[in-house]
Amino acid sequence: MSPSYLQYLVLPPVGNVLLMLAGFAIWRSSRGLGLTLVIGGLVSLLVISTPLVSYWLRHGLEIYPPLTAESARRGQAIVILGGGRNYHSPEFGWGDAPSNTTWRRLAYGVFLARQYDLPILLSGGRVHDEPLAESQLMARAMRQVFDIRPTWLETQSRNTAENASETARVLQGTGIQRVLLVSQAWHLPRAVAAFEHAGLEAIPAPTEFAGKPHLDPLAFVPRAYYLRQSSRALHEWLGRLVYGLRRWL
Repeated sequence: MSPSYLQYLVLPPVGNVLLMLAGFAIWRSSRGLGLTLVIGGLVSLLVISTPLVSYWLRHGLEIYPPLTAESARRGQAIVILGGGRNYHSPEFGWGDAPSNTTWRRLAYGVFLARQYDLPILLSGGRVHDEPLAESQLMARAMRQVFDIRPTWLETQSRNTAENASETARVLQGTGIQRVLLVSQAWHLPRAVAAFEHAGLEAIPAPTEFAGKPHLDPLAFVPRAYYLRQSSRALHEWLGRLVYGLRRWL
């Protein structure tokens, strides 16, 4: 979940489109600068849409290796972070359903729970006053698809920092201090820092690592899928910057 809605104003494709619009807006008064902004916005959009650049952006965030059995056995519980929802998904008959990002986290968290016999906490609230918190959607999916029930639900958080603080509040008094923290590999650097700031020892349990593309001509062909992946990666890079600045201020 995002640290701030303001981040979306400077991330692709919104940031690139705004840059091009600014170029068109000043075209009459400054044709040279306007053309530079339009071309710059378009070229940068195409570059980050390529598989190779998208991989570099995501891979640079993946500082934690896959979870080992030795590290997993140190955990006292598993925390699965919400990664968004899909509104009005018809196939399940549930209304809202977890997003693809959240499904990946759920699947890996359930895998770990069965392997190491650990309780699960699901973390995620409401961003737009939806009827159900994200963690409640996740709990329903876990019960009906994976036939497993979480031990705790955290329903108040709206972003990663609140995931951490609200999880610490829910676990207060349980004696649990060390948690296996499940999220995408590109998201965990910021998430681990937030949980440690909240007073919990977070053992990274990353999933969905970036796959390196083959170095052939297709690695340089822009595609919408890789634009989406690059947007997420840049969101995380900016999120880490925002969190770092907050600590200094």
